[in-house]
Amino acid sequence: MGPRIVLLCSMFGLLLGQGAEQISIEDCCKDGQKRGNDNEDCASLPLISASNTCRIVQEQCCVAVLEDNMCTTGINVAKDQGTCDSLFSSTCETKTTKMCCGCCLLGKTTQEQGLLCDSSLSVGYQCSLVSRACCNEGTPDNQTTPTAQTKSSNKDATTENGDNSVLTDQCDGKCAHLCVGNNTCACLKGYKLKPDGKSCEDINECLLGASNCRGGQRCINTEGSFRCQREVSCGTGYELTDNNNCKDIDECEAGIHNCGKEFECQNTQGSFRCVPTVKCGVGYIQDALGHCIDINECVSHTGPCQRGQVCINTGGSYICQRNSVNCGRGYHLNEEGTRCVDIDECKDPEKVCVGHGCINLVGSYRCDCESGYIFNSISRTCEDINECRHYPGRLCAHKCENSLGSYKCSCTTGFKLAADGRNCDDLNECESNPCSQECANVYGSYQCYCRRGYQLSDIDGVTCEDIDECALPTGGHICSYRCHNTPGSFHCSCPVTGYTLALNGRSCQDIDECAVGSHTCAENQSCFNVQGGFRCLSFECPNNYRRSGETRCERLLCNESVECLAMPLRITYYYLTFPTNIPVFTNIFRMGPSPTLPGDDIQIAITAGNEDSYFKTEQVPTGGVMSVAKLINKPQDFDLSLELRLRRNGMFSMYLAKVLVFVTQEEPRVPYNPLLE
Repeated sequence: MGPRIVLLCSMFGLLLGQGAEQISIEDCCKDGQKRGNDNEDCASLPLISASNTCRIVQEQCCVAVLEDNMCTTGINVAKDQGTCDSLFSSTCETKTTKMCCGCCLLGKTTQEQGLLCDSSLSVGYQCSLVSRACCNEGTPDNQTTPTAQTKSSNKDATTENGDNSVLTDQCDGKCAHLCVGNNTCACLKGYKLKPDGKSCEDINECLLGASNCRGGQRCINTEGSFRCQREVSCGTGYELTDNNNCKDIDECEAGIHNCGKEFECQNTQGSFRCVPTVKCGVGYIQDALGHCIDINECVSHTGPCQRGQVCINTGGSYICQRNSVNCGRGYHLNEEGTRCVDIDECKDPEKVCVGHGCINLVGSYRCDCESGYIFNSISRTCEDINECRHYPGRLCAHKCENSLGSYKCSCTTGFKLAADGRNCDDLNECESNPCSQECANVYGSYQCYCRRGYQLSDIDGVTCEDIDECALPTGGHICSYRCHNTPGSFHCSCPVTGYTLALNGRSCQDIDECAVGSHTCAENQSCFNVQGGFRCLSFECPNNYRRSGETRCERLLCNESVECLAMPLRITYYYLTFPTNIPVFTNIFRMGPSPTLPGDDIQIAITAGNEDSYFKTEQVPTGGVMSVAKLINKPQDFDLSLELRLRRNGMFSMYLAKVLVFVTQEEPRVPYNPLLE
């Protein structure tokens, strides 16, 4: 019995390779420095490379940054506190800090005793550098002393005679402020070292709570320092100056007074006064409105006239006449002309108290004003009381409007006046149906909202507009083929033939015409389903072959005929289908003997149907595979002949595979066009 052929099909077997990116030693060190600045544990850093060298560099650069930071902390403690007692701990993390603190104190002591800063003590290289730096910093001719308002560059931190040259050389001039040795930079007071290890940035003492501002003062950060500013205001009529003093505001000059047109503004300490522009003459007094009113000198003055004379008031003045039977204001002579009697002004109240009651007094009168009015004793008239000004916020819940003798209340938008005429009740605007769909009443207003599938208009805020789901940024993915917008919703559709809408209402799934029996193939044809359609297939075996199964033709006996022996031993028909734009190099067909034996010589080749070189073959240990050689971007059919030649134990045999490939269009999609809906 001859060897059997096993044929395997693969639709999407594309393999991709990817290489690893090489990381430099500099990148390893930069990563370690960054993690050191973040105070991470240098002994357990996450590896960025599989290289052991990178791990060592990464760890050592991290340790160097941590040690430099701890040394800077120790130097700052020595400068600020003058002692290292606060660093009592003996942990590994504080040993470097305590060492640099002690060495800095050693340098400061050397400077205070007037000794040379270049000490010959064998205290270690880094300790000697720190000691020398702290010693040089305190010398009078050194320019490295930091101030609270200025920053110095690394160049300024070096004296003219080169006293600090050792530190500068140790850092190769990379430090912005100070170099403390061991390739480590430090910053002046009021600054801190940046993550790059050489630049300095301002410390926000106000944000860190490191200021010494007293209560009632506000901290304001400045470059390298801070300042304290008074927080409590100076009170009405005064303003705070830059030196924390209170200065009177001249409201008249600033134009922030409320004096009327008939008044002139006069500034006072902490306030201002409105002085009338019209000056009253002698004998007149000015009221609050700037009007000039005659002074009755005969009443206001004590004895303006001599004894035996009578005082008679005149406009702006008075005259003294010899005592006669002349009567004063509010009196008149009796009929006999012998004495003065009271004038009853209330006999004609419409002349003196218009619209109000009148009460006669001896020599005068007063008006009995109606409710909402008050009697003015100077003008002797009833004046309207402005209740809204006299009782602000106590009469009306919202707005108060004064009227003659009374007042009335009104409400702001969204409210209506209550039955008591003073309070305001919420107005239910939804009763008038202001919204196109749904309305929700809220206190003092209302809110329109829309049903699902609609959105509120940005123009008027009350109209509900249909949401075109198909035109949304994700609308192209709502439906697999075509999206149709409808008022408040949408629906999907599929191509007229070959597809049906899936249960999710959005996807289109292929109709298997062969399975449902909707194909048009003849009885002697077989139905083969493809994407969006089907194919009717049939084949006939060539001469000297007999049909064996549904897709196979076996060669008859050859009777030692050379021409017959050169023909394929077996012809098998295969049907494949896949969409367009399948990736290149995808294996689609596999062919080989089963089983394979050692010493088998197998050759496979496409002998027909590949005129445009869309496919190619290659040898594999178990036979051969056929794959896509170049992109197929349009639907088409291929009738390929794939020939396998097998030489085994000195005997030669040939097998032929007739592969029908049906390339169909990718799942169709129609771009959304609202004009077509």
